[in-house]
Amino acid sequence: MQSRFTQLLMQWHLQENDRSMPWKGEKDPYKIWLSEVILQQTRVAQGLAYYERFIKKYPTIGKLAKAADQEVFKLWEGLGYYNRCRNLLHTARQVTNSRNGVFPDSYEEILALKGVGPYTAAAIASFAYDLPYAVVDGNVFRVLSRFFGMDEPIDSAKGKQLFAQLAGQVLDTERPGAYNQAIMDFGALVCKPFAPGCSHCPLQTGCAAFAEGRVNELPVKEKTLQRRHRWFYYFLFEHEGKLLVHERSAKDIWQNLYEFYLLESGERIHWDEKAVKRWAKEQLGIRNAVIKSISPLMQQQLTHQQIRGQFIWLQTDSIPASLQKHKWQPVKVLHKLPYPRFITQYLEKAGLRPQTG
Repeated sequence: MQSRFTQLLMQWHLQENDRSMPWKGEKDPYKIWLSEVILQQTRVAQGLAYYERFIKKYPTIGKLAKAADQEVFKLWEGLGYYNRCRNLLHTARQVTNSRNGVFPDSYEEILALKGVGPYTAAAIASFAYDLPYAVVDGNVFRVLSRFFGMDEPIDSAKGKQLFAQLAGQVLDTERPGAYNQAIMDFGALVCKPFAPGCSHCPLQTGCAAFAEGRVNELPVKEKTLQRRHRWFYYFLFEHEGKLLVHERSAKDIWQNLYEFYLLESGERIHWDEKAVKRWAKEQLGIRNAVIKSISPLMQQQLTHQQIRGQFIWLQTDSIPASLQKHKWQPVKVLHKLPYPRFITQYLEKAGLRPQTG
């Protein structure tokens, strides 16, 4: 059954798989690594443009290693999960400085790089060097779970071990790179999470889930993600054509990105001009302020958090002592800084940065 699975999958890959991506067939480990880091928790449709922009600006790992942090974060802006960007820079500099710019060529050394887990290491090792390591990601879990009728939870320790073992057993060791690409593409194009193409699936005759009518029940997860709800109220303090901005440094979402003065609340606050002036006076000692605007309610859904809030723009005739330690940037250069998507959406609507496509 296992050899039949591999045979049918590779046959589909060679004869029918027409999924086109700029890194497909790529042998340069730097470009493979870059594409894999970008695609961690990012849809391919979104990641494509970022990959192309990164390759154009940083065609080699040495170019990326020499780039300024803020410049790279600006290019990454909008992708989310910014720890990936920090790890990207760390690894680029490590390879450049410690290995003379030569990317490691063994699975163990690749896995030791910061921000590289078993999946990414297997992808780089197999695609760049044809080493026999099987990738195991969401697509692979789904395809294997359905075809072999496995109902062990994919997020349990036992389940992860069983699926990793099976993935290694069905790997085409003579063509590991092609096989890994095949199973990932198959999960994305045919064996999709919802409304999979079972009617025209070339693996249908051997698929246990199809035979048992359990396609929509597999794979199984034992944990339910608990979402956190947060309220962010951003105050745009303006003085003499400059706005207060600062870099987020805490180990939280959006670390190393820029934001305005933030008031975070555990619940919704209803703001009007009177409430804003009272808060500014009582909390910051601002006695003379002109309220330019209070935005409509805005929101952004992250994987594990829902961010909601508003943007409140105030003009002040002086900078109170409580705000003098912060950076003040001219309004005309705000668009040059990297921000989280929650803020860029507001800036676009307010006409403070170019509209994105």
